[in-house]
Amino acid sequence: MKSIYSAARDFFVLTVLSIGLAIVPHSALAQDATLNTGNTAWILTATALVLFMTLPGLALFYGGLVRAQNVLSVLMQCFAIACLASVLWLIVGYSIAFGDGGGAQPWIGGFGKAFLTGVDADALAGDIPETVFFMFQMTFAIITPALIVGAYVERIRFAHVLLFSGAWLILVYAPVAHWIWGGGFLADLGVLDSAGGLVVHATAGTSALIIAVFLGGRRGFPRELIPPHNPGLTMMGAAMLWVGWFGFNAGSALAADGSAGMAMLVTHISAATASLVWVVIEWTKFGRPSLVGIVTGMVAGLATITPASGFVGPAGGLVLGLAGGVVCYYAVGLIKTRLKIDDSLDVFAVHGVGGILGILLLAPFAATGLGGLGLPVGTSVGGQLVDQLIGVMVTVAWSAIATVVIVVAVRALVGLRVDPESETEGLDLTAHGERSYNL
Repeated sequence: MKSIYSAARDFFVLTVLSIGLAIVPHSALAQDATLNTGNTAWILTATALVLFMTLPGLALFYGGLVRAQNVLSVLMQCFAIACLASVLWLIVGYSIAFGDGGGAQPWIGGFGKAFLTGVDADALAGDIPETVFFMFQMTFAIITPALIVGAYVERIRFAHVLLFSGAWLILVYAPVAHWIWGGGFLADLGVLDSAGGLVVHATAGTSALIIAVFLGGRRGFPRELIPPHNPGLTMMGAAMLWVGWFGFNAGSALAADGSAGMAMLVTHISAATASLVWVVIEWTKFGRPSLVGIVTGMVAGLATITPASGFVGPAGGLVLGLAGGVVCYYAVGLIKTRLKIDDSLDVFAVHGVGGILGILLLAPFAATGLGGLGLPVGTSVGGQLVDQLIGVMVTVAWSAIATVVIVVAVRALVGLRVDPESETEGLDLTAHGERSYNL
């Protein structure tokens, strides 16, 4: 009788996990007896690509957009966040996101896998080594707080960057990752997010907007517009982001298969479409297109397709790129011109708005009637849209509340904004004792 009970229990657990894998590509993976070397090789490659997005891609993209006296500070912030996030992911972040939380499973993964306890070289996550899955997820945990850098460049204390980013990773990113990819309550609700429209872009975008409000604008904002010091540097970083994003989206299939191929295809189409849309809008309004504009459009297209990349077809990629280019372009003006919030490098308008837009458009364009790969069995477009909207509201609310608490606490410890003299002279010299250019 005991063996029959055990067999029934195991069958039930495997069935539930299989259903979860079919719906949520990043969900916590069960052990499997067979290692798939092809899938392992692809996820190893995708891991390197996603890290390439942050170092050097995002760092150079942001570095070219600031004044010359602040380039090194941006590079330093991105690099330091990458190091800090890596260590925290090992200590506790991975366990919170993908551990077994027991009774707290809907909310938090627990601490059973802190320091990768119980994970050796032979441990598997599905059909790839768990160490590889850990590393792949670590690169997501690295780039997400690094995205927020764009909101506070040129005026924030470096100590605040470190403390804020570390606390934010543990209190915002890791729990939200668990809710959606680790078998938490949003996954149970049916929220779909292939590669991070909510987990990455909505969290980072929302928090960027909050911290920009706390900081206030750069000196002279909004009367004086500060032009990027090196658009060429920004374009080089953007090109690295475009290439690295294939690891981001296609790697989220966690397999070297047709789903990964389709994710790569729609990612590229969306980026190209949004870039062209941004160019057309600028050309029409100002009489000439800009390099910064076309690469910003590219990022908007990538952010918009990210949550839907595992669910939509080529037509969906085209439409999401079109929508992302238009909506994100006007969101930039709304935030800076109408609301007068100095989200300096448009983190919320591009990443936040793009990711949320992609989450919502996923519902109709995942349907087979519009060329998608299909919604979960028994789910209508309207029902899925409701689930997606709930996911957006929960994620944005938690990100905003937690960010306010973190910013206030860290400000009390180390301060928030540098003094006016340091801001004028530039953070490269005043915060780090180095210069970007010795001319």
